[in-house]
Amino acid sequence: MRTSFIEKLCCPQDKHELELQIFEKDANGNILEGLFTCPECKRYYPIIYGIPIMTPDEYREKALEAPILEKWGLPIEKGKEKFLLG
Repeated sequence: MRTSFIEKLCCPQDKHELELQIFEKDANGNILEGLFTCPECKRYYPIIYGIPIMTPDEYREKALEAPILEKWGLPIEKGKEKFLLG
């Protein structure tokens, strides 16, 4: 994901500005792995293989995102329908 796209993104749930943690970049400075979080609704949106996963909650699966979040050492709320950090 190019860093120039960061300014164009907002939380799909409530349209607030997102905070970004970058975990890995490529040689050109593009983000390969990272995490957007919304300070308002507390939802998270991972960046995996350079692609931000910003689909609505009902179309996401925690089981698919859990391994990458565990790799980064991030806790997630268990048993909730919303995608919130623990």
